[in-house]
Amino acid sequence: MENHDAHDLGLPHDLDVMGRKEVGRRQTLWLLLSGASVALVAACGGDDSTGSSSDSGAGTTTATPTPSPTPTPTPASTSGSCAVTPAETNGPYPADGSNSANGSVVNALIQSGIVRADIRPSFGSYSGTADGITTLLTITLVNTNGSCAPLAGYAVYIWHCTRSGQYSLYDLPQQNYLRGVGVTDSNGQVTFTTIFPGCYSGRYPHIHFEVYPSLDKATTYANRVLVSQFAMPADACNTVYATSAYATSKTNFASITTANDNVFGDNSTAQITAMTPVMTGDITNGYTGSVTVGLAV
Repeated sequence: MENHDAHDLGLPHDLDVMGRKEVGRRQTLWLLLSGASVALVAACGGDDSTGSSSDSGAGTTTATPTPSPTPTPTPASTSGSCAVTPAETNGPYPADGSNSANGSVVNALIQSGIVRADIRPSFGSYSGTADGITTLLTITLVNTNGSCAPLAGYAVYIWHCTRSGQYSLYDLPQQNYLRGVGVTDSNGQVTFTTIFPGCYSGRYPHIHFEVYPSLDKATTYANRVLVSQFAMPADACNTVYATSAYATSKTNFASITTANDNVFGDNSTAQITAMTPVMTGDITNGYTGSVTVGLAV
């Protein structure tokens, strides 16, 4: 949702090379007739050599392809080693049209402005910005039925709680921040700028996400092809929750693990590892994370 082109020098170049080889054959024949057997042996040896860096005659320079810039973040591996991401509940605060709040169906997917990379501010008719430690999350979609090839053109909807454990449009009806949709590029990647989510009582820290086959289909939960959750890395949680702004999360996190969580608890160790973003950074400069989602397409 994851090339360098060779440069063909063309038919004129091939004819030019063939012409020079023909000249070489005539010279060899002339030497043979002259009795210069040593020169003949040398000429035959030259015909067998290939790729010599010393060949610098006119018209023989090989064009060097211009390398493509390395994408940032790095595309997911297409080595063929990947697994289908297990489905998980969308929880009580999805805002994907599947439930209601205050007597009305809540669907952020149809709100103008939902497609965005930075999900920290509210959008549309709402105003406000979620406070917290900045986190850059890159999600890569791959096809587990296609040697882990990247899946381009898929829409990914993510949402999560504030640093104090509240959800916009439900706990905070006047805000719609920490929700957003992005479309995977040719590398199967989509990147969101958000904050590190808090930890509320009874749940391991997580980020919800839904995958849709296209942006046009990303208007209602009924069209999703996967709904699941990412588990935040424990070491980063311990560091972030030690700050005063996440004080409540520190207390809640002390009593929860992926093993006793009511969502992640039935997953294998390998599944939890795959569902946990690999993160680097610190509380001063923020965090950067990457995670791969496998779909059997």
